Amino acid sequence: MYSFMGGGLFCAIVGNILLVVSTATDYWMQYRLSGSFAHQGLWRYCMSGKCYMQTDSIAYWNATRAFMILSAMSCFAGIIAGILSFAHFSAFERFNRSFAAGVMFFISTLFVLLAMAIYTGVTVNFLGKRFGDWRFSWSYILGWVALLMTFFAGIFYMCAYRMHECRRVAGPR
Repeated sequence: MYSFMGGGLFCAIVGNILLVVSTATDYWMQYRLSGSFAHQGLWRYCMSGKCYMQTDSIAYWNATRAFMILSAMSCFAGIIAGILSFAHFSAFERFNRSFAAGVMFFISTLFVLLAMAIYTGVTVNFLGKRFGDWRFSWSYILGWVALLMTFFAGIFYMCAYRMHECRRVAGPR
């Protein structure tokens, strides 16, 4: 049980770091504009070595930003619940912290999946046709890796919860 929780906690911490780095950096997409390379993230775009804030309130950027922030926050809440699940005492008899942590990691996975799907769909259908020579970059890839890490953290914590429940039902031997 503790090995599942430890593995889940490792995946969650790595996933949360990747979520924060992916959300904050400016390399979601790279493209060639007027003969020079440019790149953009969720908050800024950079051309010719200068970066500018994205002041346009475009719905897909706002949705992607919001879902990435919600994902990082729910992953952080899951990490707190996951750390607390190592403690054996509980004020609530029917409340299991490992189950709560697993649910929070799955919610984080759902939020990052929504963010990545929105960004991917709009980028491929709109910006991909506007810029001829473009590609997704490392910040975008970190978002997908964070999705996998939060998903596996949820799986590990659900396995830990299941093992705990099987032991509780079977009783002491």
